[in-house]
Parts: sequence; C-alpha cells; structure tokens
Amino acid sequence: QVQLVESGGGLVQPGGSLRLSCQASGTAFSINHIGWYRQAPGKQRELVAIISSGGTTNVADSVKGRFTISRDNAKNTVYLQMNSLKPEDTAVYVCNVNGRDRLTFLGKDYWGQGTQVTVSS
Repeated sequence: QVQLVESGGGLVQPGGSLRLSCQASGTAFSINHIGWYRQAPGKQRELVAIISSGGTTNVADSVKGRFTISRDNAKNTVYLQMNSLKPEDTAVYVCNVNGRDRLTFLGKDYWGQGTQVTVSS
C-alpha cells in the first residue's frame, strides 16, 4: 500500500552536508510517524530522527545540532538534512513509515530500500 523512494545519499568529505529525501506514495494508510534509521557494519540499527504526523520531531543525541528532520506535506516527502558530517556517520540510511492500515486497522511498518552515506576524505 505504501511505496517509499529514497534519494540523496553519496560520498562526502568530513564536514560536508547531504540532504536525504523519502517520498511516500500509496493509499489506505494512516501515518503515525516517519523516521530515519541508520546501520553501519558491525553495529546495531540506530534511530536517527523521527517526525510524527503532527509535526513533532526528535533527533538522536549523536546527531543533535547537526541533523534536522522535516517534511513537505504537499510533496509527501520527509527530509533529513545532515550537516557537519563525520566519518562515524557512515552507514546505510533507511526511511521507515509507521502507521495503520485503514482497511484492516492493523499497525504496519514500511521500509525504504536504503541509501548509502559515506563520509571520508
């Protein structure tokens, strides 16, 4: 019911910036929140930032002050602006949509394909 299209990953130098996009499409689904996760080799998946349907945002302490999550409702798109990137930010970043199927009333999660972010000189 929901398709997520991610873009914006790539290779940047330390201190650089990237803007990730997650565009959602589909019907019969009520969104509770949309989040960005990341997973680096040998590490557990980490929630980076999240935005609720009401616009409330939360950002992980590890990226606070550097990353910002936002949305454009008209474009059905959520963004993750990443500034002052560090090598430890290197990971696969994945968009997640959590909500409820309006036909079955069951909670459900959708995940994007992931986009690689590499921070290296």
